[in-house]
Amino acid sequence: MDLQSGAAVALPELLIDSASGTSHHLDSLHFPLHNTTDSVMLQSSDNKTGRWSNLLLAYKTLGVVFGGLVTSPLYVYPSMHLNSPTEEDYLGIYSIMFWTLTLIGVVKYACIALKADDQGEGGTFALYSLLCRNMNIGILSSKSLDVNSSQSRCVLNEDNKQKSRLGKVFETSMVARRALLFIAMLGTCMLIGDGILTPSISVLSAMDGLRAPFPSISKSLVEALSAVVLFILFLLQKFGTSRVSFLFSPIMGAWTLSTPLVGIYSIIHHYPNIFKALSPYYIFHFFWRNGKEGWLMLGGTILCITGNFFILKLYIIIATSAAVVASQSLISATFSVIKQSVVLDYFPRVKVVHTSSNKEGEVYSPEVNYILMVFCIAVILIFGDGQDIGNAFGVVVSLVMLITTILLTLVMIIIWRTPSLLVALYFIIFFMMEGVYVSAVLTKIPEGGWIPFAISFILSFIMFGWYYGRQRKIQYELTHKIDLGRLGMLLSDPSVQRVPGLCFFYTKIQNGLTPILGHYTKNMRSLHKVTIFTTLRYLLVPKVSPHERIVVKKLGLRGVYACVIQYGYADSLNLEGDNFVSQVLDSLQEHIENCSSLPSDHMPVQEEISELSEAKTAGVIHVRGKARFHIGKSTSFFDRFMLAFYEVLHKNCRPALPALGVPLPQCLEVGMFYEA
Repeated sequence: MDLQSGAAVALPELLIDSASGTSHHLDSLHFPLHNTTDSVMLQSSDNKTGRWSNLLLAYKTLGVVFGGLVTSPLYVYPSMHLNSPTEEDYLGIYSIMFWTLTLIGVVKYACIALKADDQGEGGTFALYSLLCRNMNIGILSSKSLDVNSSQSRCVLNEDNKQKSRLGKVFETSMVARRALLFIAMLGTCMLIGDGILTPSISVLSAMDGLRAPFPSISKSLVEALSAVVLFILFLLQKFGTSRVSFLFSPIMGAWTLSTPLVGIYSIIHHYPNIFKALSPYYIFHFFWRNGKEGWLMLGGTILCITGNFFILKLYIIIATSAAVVASQSLISATFSVIKQSVVLDYFPRVKVVHTSSNKEGEVYSPEVNYILMVFCIAVILIFGDGQDIGNAFGVVVSLVMLITTILLTLVMIIIWRTPSLLVALYFIIFFMMEGVYVSAVLTKIPEGGWIPFAISFILSFIMFGWYYGRQRKIQYELTHKIDLGRLGMLLSDPSVQRVPGLCFFYTKIQNGLTPILGHYTKNMRSLHKVTIFTTLRYLLVPKVSPHERIVVKKLGLRGVYACVIQYGYADSLNLEGDNFVSQVLDSLQEHIENCSSLPSDHMPVQEEISELSEAKTAGVIHVRGKARFHIGKSTSFFDRFMLAFYEVLHKNCRPALPALGVPLPQCLEVGMFYEA
């Protein structure tokens, strides 16, 4: 198999577990659970980064991770409109900014949220995935919990023997599970909306700053320049996060280093008493003095932690460049969250390309990139007023932070088993703090705050439509699955012939086979003498070692085998030609020789090996199922509408296997209708 770095990622077709009604990455249909994945993970961890690699990584984070954060506080000032402000009013604003950045940025995210990773991934959907893994709900069970999840592996009890009461509630209550899914989807859609608003407001603010030294520049020209800059910015994304961040880091480095120098100079020469703002006293005094007006101004203060910007005439070149670069963090985050959603089968399949051979999280999606570009330019051209976009942006960020607080609280209770007092302290502080921010920004809905809700509604509808259709399909397949006993009965039918040749039948169901197999056998009235049920398994490692790549097993029926193809994100699978077939047959031959002492169909070893060679000579075909819903007259209106919408999404998204980055040669598609 060809191995190429930077190849298209092979996103997994999730395997369906008939026992739990969920689906996950481990394949217990064909094989007992073993340590294959663990050994591969350990192999990938042997390549430890040195000190210089860490320094280089830290340098690159300036262009992505810290781009929005280090520029965000500056956008607060023009958003705070006070009538006859006093010195204590300004100290109150500075104190709010300081404690917001300290508590939310440092305590919540840096010290707590970073430990709640799901196989190295972070964000709303990663928290949801982590909860699903440990509560046996949704799409991922605890069996597939990866050893690389830093905090989880340290705090989980052995085999999760004693589950928390709250975890049992989610496992038994459909309402609780759907509420959790709704919260996760809302947070994910808000984050994607953030990926549209951040580049728009950042670039528009940067270009608008040019009007200070050049007053002749018109507003329409500013919007046109912003659109051009965004077009160039999105064109650069195809080169990968690492290269783009390396390019942008000098800009953010210059901004990060120069801003403190100016700040220190200003403190010494203009206002040494600024450190009084560290006292929370000025926060209480600010609200006591300004009342409702001070509460409403929190809609502007929240921008200190978002990544927005305004231009300082000292810094026109650096500031303009920094504002543009500040949007990179949300563009990269959008690619990441889309990839997570596709992997978890909550979003229509799109092409995802890994731009790094050793970092699984560096991804790029061409379709998503150009859709983001169109929406960002449209937002600027339609809502050219930066104030409206800024209001929309504050709504997005505050809601995402509040949702993250809720999910982190569930992680603390269900997974980490944090003492109740600490959980209560965390939840009360951050829920109240962020709840006040949310209440303030919701007043901005008529003034542009409706934009993220419109975006989130569209995205949520797409995600729910896809999820609903996939769940109905899984439910049907679990109900009508074919086990090995029934397959044996089908093959014992005299009218079903075993024809010469080798057939790779692609499947994804655990503890059973897809009902399309029965449909295929009944209609073709035949099955090839050697049939290999093949499953593709995607592992979170760069490359899978050759001896772990192909795992095979006899299924107890003559000429019927199971095969799992394991691959990492830097592996490029090529199932075409004799190379792949030869490797699978070699693995089968070795397995047959090693298992010759086990009772199966009492077929002599040499005869069985000879059949493999004869089947390859006779011809090789690849078969996969293609099922659609049959919507009858008795189907409810809701089911009709949602399943029709799912069929539209399914028809226009990438087909399953090509989305995995695995081209199939002359693949025979077996069509079948599932009853809705």
